[in-house]
Amino acid sequence: MTGRLMLLDTASLYFRAYFGVPDSVRAPDGTPVNAVRGLLDFIDRLVKDHRPDRLVACMDADWRPQWRVDLIPTYKAHRVAEEREGAPDQEEVPDTLSPQVPVIEAVLDAVGIARVGVAGYEADDVIGTFTARANGPVDIVTGDRDLYQLVDDKREIRVLYPLKGVGTLQLTDEAALREKYGVDGRGYADLALLRGDASDGLPGVPGIGEKTAAKLLAEFGDLAGILAAVDDPRAKLTPSQRKRLTEAGPYLAVAPKVVRVADDVPVPDVDTTLPRAPRDPAALESLAAHWGLGGSLQRLLTTLGE
Repeated sequence: MTGRLMLLDTASLYFRAYFGVPDSVRAPDGTPVNAVRGLLDFIDRLVKDHRPDRLVACMDADWRPQWRVDLIPTYKAHRVAEEREGAPDQEEVPDTLSPQVPVIEAVLDAVGIARVGVAGYEADDVIGTFTARANGPVDIVTGDRDLYQLVDDKREIRVLYPLKGVGTLQLTDEAALREKYGVDGRGYADLALLRGDASDGLPGVPGIGEKTAAKLLAEFGDLAGILAAVDDPRAKLTPSQRKRLTEAGPYLAVAPKVVRVADDVPVPDVDTTLPRAPRDPAALESLAAHWGLGGSLQRLLTTLGE
């Protein structure tokens, strides 16, 4: 894939659209469509401002993969609304957002924007795989800091992180990561698993916060270097740090696989080229009328056609 590739962490963005656009934005039948229209407006703004050559809406086919839960049972456990046998658990989602997701999917398909989700994987893993395969610059648009681990200045991979609603984006490159966290993209995953992340149910190492984790990584290079230092009595670790890291050994043995995004997901062969005209004009016209997509859809189509 050549040219500038833009990868959307779609669920992250439509959640932000849902909370950023009033639910008074409704279809003719009174159904809220604030997430649908907010996401369309966001994609319009992204295409206008950053002019990608390719665009993929990456989806959560499984927002809490069992292989991650098997390693760390608390992984996203607090966000489970309903456990299901033989199928992904139901995520806790606002009642008026859930019905909008199929509409978002149908509209993206009719417009012709590539939409990719892979069974057993999160959108993060799909993003990681497309990023690994890219031969040109990559813009990852997400409200999830976990994807900072993919930032790589040499490969021109950066994260566009929404700061306020869906209008203001923070461009995150390695300089921004070093200034805020003291690590580069490769070091961010190690930082995250050491400090933990309550929003993802990751316990981290008790007593090792973000600043201490950054200092340890600066001293020993990466997680492997830190674990080697634990076994080296000459290494510059305080007794309490050595004790905490030793006790967290079982967690640290599995956390990297859980925290690091996969880069080998079997993504389907799709045309990621930014569409100039709708793939299915008739379906899109029907969707626009039924759901009252109005100006949001028209602005996006105009931008795509320019």
